[in-house]
Amino acid sequence: MHGLINRSIQNYMIDNHGVEAWRTVAARIRLSPPEFEAMLSYPDAITGAVLDAIADYLHRPRIDVMEDVGAYLVSHPKTEAVRRLLRFGGVNFEDFLHSLDDLPDRARMAVAELHIPAIELHPHAEGRFSLVCHSPMEGFGHFMMGVLRVMADDYGALALLELESCERNYETVRIQLIETDFTDGRAFELGVQAS
Repeated sequence: MHGLINRSIQNYMIDNHGVEAWRTVAARIRLSPPEFEAMLSYPDAITGAVLDAIADYLHRPRIDVMEDVGAYLVSHPKTEAVRRLLRFGGVNFEDFLHSLDDLPDRARMAVAELHIPAIELHPHAEGRFSLVCHSPMEGFGHFMMGVLRVMADDYGALALLELESCERNYETVRIQLIETDFTDGRAFELGVQAS
């Protein structure tokens, strides 16, 4: 797993629960040094062990932690670049959904070595969609639900999300887009303003 992903999980824990909470998690899995280097790669088993240790520390199911990490990644001020990358997907939430098939390629444009799991959007009638997430890591569908919840709010859309099925190496998220312009959403400008 790319270090950026592991570092994002580490930052989620630190920003939401504090440095000591992260150090406790790192000690439980004997992570040495007790932080991830963003530009290195790590065995996938380490990422799973970190998520399990966080879930144990927080007394929450791992899938809930995965959803929270997904929401954190696109909503925290420190991760504004990720939100911006996703907002280039379209002018409204439905456009954004249709751009998700290209997300792995866009991520590699930002970081060449970053390989995120393949995702496929399947449109159905009347604002219904299925997002199929191909990943050997259990819970990736929940991670995407966290991303989608925040992005729906960001665009001002009203959408219902539900994990429809979990099979070996893939999970399907059912999306019901109720209203595209439910609220004003968050402001977004194409260019970044100088500070």
